Amino acid sequence: MKQILIISNRLPVNVTINEGEIETVPSVGGLATGMSSIYKYYSAKWIGWPGLNESDSKIRTKIGKALKKHEYIPVFMQEELFEDFYYGFSNKTIWPLYHYFTQYVEYKKHTWEAYKKVNAFYADQVIENAEEGAYVWVHDYHLQLLPKMLREKRPDLIIGFFLHIPFPSYEVFRILPWRDEIIEGLLGADLIGFHTYDYERHFLSAVRRLRGYDIDFNQVNLDDRFVKVDAFPMGIDYEKFANTAMKHQQMAVKDRSKIQQEIDKHYLMAPDQKLVLSIDRLDYSKGIANRLEAFDYFLDKYPEFKEKVTLVMVATPSRTAVAQYQQMKSEVDELVGHINGKYASINWTPIWYFYRSFPFDTLIDLYTSCDIGLLTPIRDGMNLVAKEFVASKVDQKGVLILSEMAGAAKEMGEALIINPNNYEEIADALNEAMIMPEEEHKEKMSSMQNRLQRYSVEKWARDFVEGMENTISLKEKHYSKNINTAIEKDILSKYKNANKRLLFLDYDGTLVGFQKRPEMAKPDKELLKLLDSLAEDPKNELVIISGRDRETLEKWFKGKPYTLITDHGVWRKEPKEDWQMIETLHADWKEQLRPALEFYVDRTPGSILEEKSFSLAWHYRKVDPELGNMRAIELKDEFMSLIANHNLDILEGNKVIEIKNSGVNKGRAAVAKIGNNKYDFTVAIGDDWTDEYIFEEIPDDTITIKVGIVKTAARFNVESQKDVRPLLKKLMESGG
Repeated sequence: MKQILIISNRLPVNVTINEGEIETVPSVGGLATGMSSIYKYYSAKWIGWPGLNESDSKIRTKIGKALKKHEYIPVFMQEELFEDFYYGFSNKTIWPLYHYFTQYVEYKKHTWEAYKKVNAFYADQVIENAEEGAYVWVHDYHLQLLPKMLREKRPDLIIGFFLHIPFPSYEVFRILPWRDEIIEGLLGADLIGFHTYDYERHFLSAVRRLRGYDIDFNQVNLDDRFVKVDAFPMGIDYEKFANTAMKHQQMAVKDRSKIQQEIDKHYLMAPDQKLVLSIDRLDYSKGIANRLEAFDYFLDKYPEFKEKVTLVMVATPSRTAVAQYQQMKSEVDELVGHINGKYASINWTPIWYFYRSFPFDTLIDLYTSCDIGLLTPIRDGMNLVAKEFVASKVDQKGVLILSEMAGAAKEMGEALIINPNNYEEIADALNEAMIMPEEEHKEKMSSMQNRLQRYSVEKWARDFVEGMENTISLKEKHYSKNINTAIEKDILSKYKNANKRLLFLDYDGTLVGFQKRPEMAKPDKELLKLLDSLAEDPKNELVIISGRDRETLEKWFKGKPYTLITDHGVWRKEPKEDWQMIETLHADWKEQLRPALEFYVDRTPGSILEEKSFSLAWHYRKVDPELGNMRAIELKDEFMSLIANHNLDILEGNKVIEIKNSGVNKGRAAVAKIGNNKYDFTVAIGDDWTDEYIFEEIPDDTITIKVGIVKTAARFNVESQKDVRPLLKKLMESGG
């Protein structure tokens, strides 16, 4: 069976030490349930923190042995390091930032260093336990640096990453001082998953704006590979909740839980009263204080429901050592006391408040007994409680009120969707839920239940792993043209045995990397030496074929023993000869179009206009990526009508749009250069769309090479511009 390693901050197990003996109790629900389905099809191991920081090496060894029977591998760390990593950077920097609570974010270098160190600990454990080509599924915000660490040390691994919390908009994410490191860390994965398309879109925007990588739909194109990004809304173990709820409803009265018996008594005393359920961790992202304020407002606005509705509020303790959580606990306590003091009567308490966690069976009793679910997080990655509440309504009676800021709202449109900051809207939704006809209850519940049943947590897990598997076939498809050792050996052999060779080399993006300004990409000494060596071989004809203007290439390569073709094929200069115009062109059209292009420069900060002999080029490499792409589309649309009667073409290159005379391209120029000459070996190397003309028009036996892992007419690919010079050097050395 194929191996899969599941990596999370915390192992799905509770470990206790009693008189030196290790006891382990596996967790249930949530991620643990989803991963259990993966164990059926793969040889799975789970790596994570065991829940305690034991310094005694002997105890650590005993814990490791106890966990091994569950296929769990513990990651231990010192207490101080754990504090800085977990309570520090993870939950005082990433958590508030990703949930838009920027006022709580701490920017402390020592916690960032701890975060890096712990991610490295996890990487060591993965590398130690991963088989060749294993799948590695990394979970959540604690381990965002891990994918890159694994990629650098074990490129054979198939790496997936899933973020269980929101990914914020670019404007929020850019606040983080270590934003580039986080992005690059995540891009070490082959597949990155989010709960919703919104989070996916935010991530891609950050990648484009901060790192400048090209995005093709949901694919990030890196220099040497690509990363798929997609949305996978996490589900729940639907059958477990539905079946347990059905079982509880069929129980004899004497066998019911204590809390269920109390609820039954309540309904006997007040059969017309409705219970509104609120269950959350006590976290500022959950909007608990807002919810209480809105409930207060509801009782004021709709006084007819006094003594007819009770809010059952369960707040599970969370991160009690963090100051913001302590402050929030006090605020919630005061609000509950205020509302109960304001409205309570001898026979009615408006809010039943429980500051503790409940076991699974008790939660089911609350889900089945309460009439309305009120879940109003200010920001939430998914909110599985909403799904659990719906799944437990086996009689299909009940109404869900859900915040539009929860990821689950994207799937549960039949719920009453509200803005968690709008008390009026929450109050009106409570009123609507109170008076909603039973038939409407059932219709809405049925639709949501059918959807949740189809897309369970097991289906979510399988879909993600299948997505990881699909990246393998996509890689094989994209890399099938890559120049491997065998292909390279064949090319070198053909080169060595040839007596007459022709080499077409593009310049920008092929021989040199792209620069912020075109004039900064001048050739370095190493490149000039390499090109001179190739050109000095009497068997070789070397051609630099570029979209650059002739003045620039003349300045850079003056007196060099090779052919220069410029302006996408307008001008050609043979060694020791004067420039010749390959195509007869005119340039009077530039005066008419230059003002329109200058207008785009003026309103697109960072863009520049480059004027060549027979073309105008609008460069937008330094422009905000999203603005640049939008302006480029706008410019192309506008200029299509402007150039219609001028025999001109729009040429789109890498972050540049060029207006030039129609019918002129590198392909025609290359064919003209070949003419009636016979060559034993011809190679053409280029990186962008303009080079496709060469690949398509020159003879079929030409060795055509595309720089970059993209769709192309070329026969072969190299991964990046950095691979071109080594290949040319090998050709030179094999020529004899």
